Amino acid sequence: MTAVRLPRLICSSVIRSVHQGESHGGVYLVDLHAGTAERMIDWSDDAIDWEGRGGDRGLRGIAFHDDKVYLAASDEVFVYDRDLRQAGSFRNRYLKHCHEINVSGDRLYLASTGYDSVLEYDLTAQTFSRAWMLRYGPSAKLVKRLGQAIERRPRPRYRQYDPTGDDGPGPADTTHINNVWPHEGAVYACGTRLGTIWKIPLSEGSSARASAFATVPYGTHNARPFRDGVLFNHTASDHIVYADRSGVTRASFALPDYPREELEHADLPGDLARPTFGRGLTVLDDAIVIGGSSPATVTAFDLETTDRLASVTITMDVRNAVHGLEVWPFDGPVP
Repeated sequence: MTAVRLPRLICSSVIRSVHQGESHGGVYLVDLHAGTAERMIDWSDDAIDWEGRGGDRGLRGIAFHDDKVYLAASDEVFVYDRDLRQAGSFRNRYLKHCHEINVSGDRLYLASTGYDSVLEYDLTAQTFSRAWMLRYGPSAKLVKRLGQAIERRPRPRYRQYDPTGDDGPGPADTTHINNVWPHEGAVYACGTRLGTIWKIPLSEGSSARASAFATVPYGTHNARPFRDGVLFNHTASDHIVYADRSGVTRASFALPDYPREELEHADLPGDLARPTFGRGLTVLDDAIVIGGSSPATVTAFDLETTDRLASVTITMDVRNAVHGLEVWPFDGPVP
């Protein structure tokens, strides 16, 4: 491919197995061309909910609209200006354990993992406008076990609801929705327990149900349509994968691995923190794939050759993993 100057990126990170009062993540500007990273925000809010293994800790998805930067925490979205000065925030009763967020036009879409939901926020009116639930019923575990033999994936229950009303679902995390991707009149949702990218129609008054768009492995992060297939972090195999819609791999990119003796906190159990945990994914001109991993590292790959083009490691602390990752859209330095 023709040589291109690799961009600056913004990434959020989550630090697991830390104590209240310690930093458990932050936001970094990463310059792949210069090979540098600078922390812009340190996430050490004493008000963070400490239940569970990390669902509420750290900053997550990142999105842009006009000159604003949107950063998702568990149940609140923070708004920053282009110099990363906080300018506001907003919440919703159905927003919990938020993961990735994405903008299309004047709408922000959010993965509300704690409610098995996708939420839509009107950035002009500054109000939540629509929501959709994808939730498994009690029989889903049995169908999933049987499906491993018959290649069938369970279908979640689907319904649209008003995120400003009282008739939404109760809290639950059965599908672990972790990514939303608006594209051409639909929003695509996937999660670690879905094994399918689901296409939700966005046309007003549409009575169409969510439909299966593509098959992906269970346990994926950042799964989304890409070219005529799909792109995702296959976290279990420590690779980024470009596949067709039936799940057949077309290209695979190995995330950086490090000798154990070079890692910090490498003795932690794998269910708390492990190296080469792949999460965070963006692309440049549909030709360069850029992914995040742990310890907090951002790596760019050539899509056609799968060659590694550049990699920046922020820290060797294995507890610190990239979450949100986007190309920085603004010119000039950030104070």
